[in-house]
Amino acid sequence: MNKLFVDQTIEINASASKVWEVLTVSEYNNHWATEFSSGGPQFHLDSTWELGSPVLWKGEDGTVIVEGNVTALEQNKILRFTVFDVRSEEKALVTEEDGITFHLSENNGKATLHILQGDFSVMPEGKKYRDLSAEIWDKVLPSIKKMAEATN
Repeated sequence: MNKLFVDQTIEINASASKVWEVLTVSEYNNHWATEFSSGGPQFHLDSTWELGSPVLWKGEDGTVIVEGNVTALEQNKILRFTVFDVRSEEKALVTEEDGITFHLSENNGKATLHILQGDFSVMPEGKKYRDLSAEIWDKVLPSIKKMAEATN
């Protein structure tokens, strides 16, 4: 079976360190994380963003809806964390590439943010969930760009 990933890139008129802030500082990431709520309870992210630390997506009442762990970290360059819906009965086997990966690079003061999310092929109806996630990233990436550029 072919692997299924959301694979998107956006150019941002800000430094990689500014984009990193938007990804990891609650003041910013709680704005873009709400896009994943899909009209349900509003999510916010809770993490210290250290290698191995938990990444919790919490509802307004503090209930953990999605949990994971930081699995790769190089400040201003790479951030990867796993993502598990705690409401799901089964936990999938995790590979090095699973979860959400942010790759950042910078050239002449402009950052390129590349996101990879998956592998959805391990899920029932994986293509459907990959496509739904891609639609969310179509909103999240411009939101990250707007915040990074506004605070630059």
